Amino acid sequence: MLKPIEMYDLNKSLAGKFLSLKEYPWEILTEIKSIILTIGEKLGDEYERISENVWVHKTAKIAPTAYIGSPCIIGEDTEVRHCAFIRGSALIGKNCVIGNSTEVKNSILFDNVQVPHYNYVGDSVLGYKSHLGAGAVTSNVKSDRTVVKVKNGEKIIDTKLKKFGAMVGDNVEVGCNSVLNPGTVIGRNCRVYPLSRVRGVVKENSIFKSEDNIVAMED
Repeated sequence: MLKPIEMYDLNKSLAGKFLSLKEYPWEILTEIKSIILTIGEKLGDEYERISENVWVHKTAKIAPTAYIGSPCIIGEDTEVRHCAFIRGSALIGKNCVIGNSTEVKNSILFDNVQVPHYNYVGDSVLGYKSHLGAGAVTSNVKSDRTVVKVKNGEKIIDTKLKKFGAMVGDNVEVGCNSVLNPGTVIGRNCRVYPLSRVRGVVKENSIFKSEDNIVAMED
């Protein structure tokens, strides 16, 4: 379940071919900046370079109060709302919503991702049609500043990363004011209850009610 192809429709992001080369999706986090620069130089006339190494599709809607740092790509028909703070190294797909006061850094957002209200997305990958409810955040640094490890049942994977938020699969719904702790991996088609504290691996097609209460989604 941890392979990129098992979590994401790789056709729904400009970064798909780069992710396909990785054993684990978080391995791309250290390369997002260089990937954006590589892709950006090859984008067609439908994109405008609005500042150095910032490419925005001509159909995207950018609020005048939004901040967009470098490097960054913003896709077709994406909406970046008032006071959004895109710090840089953000590859944002098409038909996305980056909401008011939402902060994004060093992350990949697949197509149709919504982070519409007071969200923080750092050092993370959000899959196709995933959605973070109001106030939901990815926590990307451990309190003791040590290396992030992914806990998959009895197996522990050393990521060798000190900054790693969450890998969120396609069509995942995260409830309001939830915290995805460093190293969280959520499989496809999951639902996370509001006010949840999530860590480790949540299997696809699951409902996360609490750390001790994760149930399979009924057909």
